[in-house]
Amino acid sequence: MRRTVLLSVTVALAVLLLSSVWGSSAREARALTTKPNIVFILADDMRKDDLKYMPKTRSLLKDKGMSFENAFVSNPLCCPSRATIMRGQYSHNSGVWTNANGGGSDGGWQAYRNKGLEEDNVATRLDAAGYRTALIGKYLNPYHETYIPRGWDRWFATWGEYYRYDANDQGTIRHFATDASDYKTDVLRRKTEAFIGASVTAGKPFFAYVAPKAPHGPATPAPRDQHAYDGLRVPRPPSFNEQNVSDKPPWIRQLQRLSDAKKAKIDSLHERRAESLQAVDDLVAGVVGRLQDKGVLSNTYVFFTSDNGFHHGEHRIPGGKARPYEESVRVPLLVRGPGVAAGRDARQLALNTDFLPTFTALGGAQTPAYVDGRSLRPVLEENATTWRSTVLLEGRHTLEGGDTPASSGIRTIGGTKYVEYEGGERELYHLGSDPYELNNRYPATTPSAELVTRLNALKTCARDSCRAAENGR
Repeated sequence: MRRTVLLSVTVALAVLLLSSVWGSSAREARALTTKPNIVFILADDMRKDDLKYMPKTRSLLKDKGMSFENAFVSNPLCCPSRATIMRGQYSHNSGVWTNANGGGSDGGWQAYRNKGLEEDNVATRLDAAGYRTALIGKYLNPYHETYIPRGWDRWFATWGEYYRYDANDQGTIRHFATDASDYKTDVLRRKTEAFIGASVTAGKPFFAYVAPKAPHGPATPAPRDQHAYDGLRVPRPPSFNEQNVSDKPPWIRQLQRLSDAKKAKIDSLHERRAESLQAVDDLVAGVVGRLQDKGVLSNTYVFFTSDNGFHHGEHRIPGGKARPYEESVRVPLLVRGPGVAAGRDARQLALNTDFLPTFTALGGAQTPAYVDGRSLRPVLEENATTWRSTVLLEGRHTLEGGDTPASSGIRTIGGTKYVEYEGGERELYHLGSDPYELNNRYPATTPSAELVTRLNALKTCARDSCRAAENGR
């Protein structure tokens, strides 16, 4: 009898052990095959050097992930840049050039929708691959509609200022007032955290496109942050209130030097911008905290970037963006996620055409053939063998100081920038020796034939030919 009992106990223990091993192996196998989650946080008008005002973001993303030293946007204006992010295309292929157009032919969400781009983009691709998708925050200028574009499972699109704004919340227009709890960035943080929790509960991978308004003007800080940077002044590099602009195009030459009153106005906006970013810093921390609380942080990529940069008086430009100068086209880009080593700096040229193919590559979704960009995954995993050496800069904008002609430019990893404007104006800079773009070398120095050839190829490239032209082949 005792022998029988011992045998039974031994068999039971063996079964439990095997069950535990098999269960553990099954869980590990599921973990290895689970699609990663993706959170994409997109600031509005944030310069690369504005990251110094976001300590939580630097600690949670930069120190725990990869920082891109050379991240750019091709068309540095809100709606065209966001269309490029959604579609992975240069503006000359998406057809979205400006923020708004009465007829919807080349600007705003009207152009994006009229050209059929809502039918196939990052949301539809990831949705088809099994992801729960959410857009939380700004969509495309000047969207304020009741419809929800296809491909989005959770839709909370906002428009208006930091207070007294509206949102399309799953097809219902909601109005927000002036209570402290209505502060837009905080509302977006809570909506994003709720979406993460609901997705984890549903057991599905998720993609969250989170787009706060900050630090876009009027750059209203949260009440708790109103005095975080009292008295802050903008940086005064050699290009600030540039003394001699005789080498610049006429629309820059006609700008007056900044008065003391104009400088004070620029400083005041800069202070508010830095203060408004504190709530974005809290948003990043809240998102990372919720991912950790839900046990999915290790299987989630978190991207942080901006749609374009911003001018603070460089070259006498008092504000705004949409210029081919570095202040407009250069943006922050931080990435944390599985397989991304902590504290790494990437020197490769990254472009906003790259986000869609990166997300589809990470999520196991089909990358559309129309994409001009390339997946950043090899860079994130530090096994990129070849990479682009140039990016295209392009735009068609009317800006302060008169009509700025349409432009096409090329910016190389080596620091050469060459821009051609309709009407014949040219700019040529060697950023290695002239990082502030003070000395336009054209026409005393002409660009190389090879550089002009590559620019001509990029101006009309599409799909594979863009990648080939960027690579210099």
